[in-house]
Amino acid sequence: MDIMEAGQRELIIQQLRESGCRITKQRLTILDIILNGDPSCVKEIYREAVKKDKNIGSATVYRMVNTLEEIGVINRKNMYQVDCSNCGHLCEDADCDESCPGGSCPVCETNVVVTLDDDSKIVIGREELKDLIYEGLKAKGRISGQKISRLAM
Repeated sequence: MDIMEAGQRELIIQQLRESGCRITKQRLTILDIILNGDPSCVKEIYREAVKKDKNIGSATVYRMVNTLEEIGVINRKNMYQVDCSNCGHLCEDADCDESCPGGSCPVCETNVVVTLDDDSKIVIGREELKDLIYEGLKAKGRISGQKISRLAM
């Protein structure tokens, strides 16, 4: 851990104390995993935490992530991931669902599998994804009347 991370860690610990949290060994382990890695979901944090302390439960990890989110240290929306479990080219998640019909990549171009932070998965076909993106862009005022002609991911 470099000096910048150590300072950041101490600031977060102070914020946790101010919000009424006890600073336990398990909470520090979870915090270090988040600060030193780039976890994309709570399950990933849990897997790393159990490697360091087999007594850490998934509920502890979820509570800590919720607490960090409540005090504004993390934004769990950044933990969502899109993965391709059909061809393996884009997927970095070792626990991809093998029954998944594929992802959105140049190799298989079938579906997008969105893995949420609670490990549930939503399979979206390319046309449905195009519609969802279009509606989102329209709702945010980013387009007015144009049509999506191509999706590149």
